[in-house]
Amino acid sequence: MTQTDIAIAEARAVMDGFMVAFNAQDAEALRTTWFHFPHVRLHSGQVTVMATPADFRSAVWGRTGQAEGWARTAWDYVEPVDSGPDKVHFRVQFTRYRADGSAIGSYRSLYIVTKLDGRWGIQARSSWAA
Repeated sequence: MTQTDIAIAEARAVMDGFMVAFNAQDAEALRTTWFHFPHVRLHSGQVTVMATPADFRSAVWGRTGQAEGWARTAWDYVEPVDSGPDKVHFRVQFTRYRADGSAIGSYRSLYIVTKLDGRWGIQARSSWAA
């Protein structure tokens, strides 16, 4: 296994851990384990910079707008598109679901996972989702 293969595998594990914590609405795990700060999100024609863990918020958990009726989110695909020893870019698509299993919508996105101080975490996201 090459260093690149190891980086991709470790970064992918972060993506999966993030999704478990996101669906559990575990803000503390996102802040301390799965994200790096500053954390940047490009969405809805705006750029949100969460400078510190205390700045993290999830509009999805409020279940309004594009997330009305949200119960869970799942990856449709997570594909590495570029990588190095301390950064991996993933092309992804995720689907938001209601409690009855019906889909709210599917959204393409780019996630950037970085290794800082020996720990992998999601540093930036650019999404078509609100």
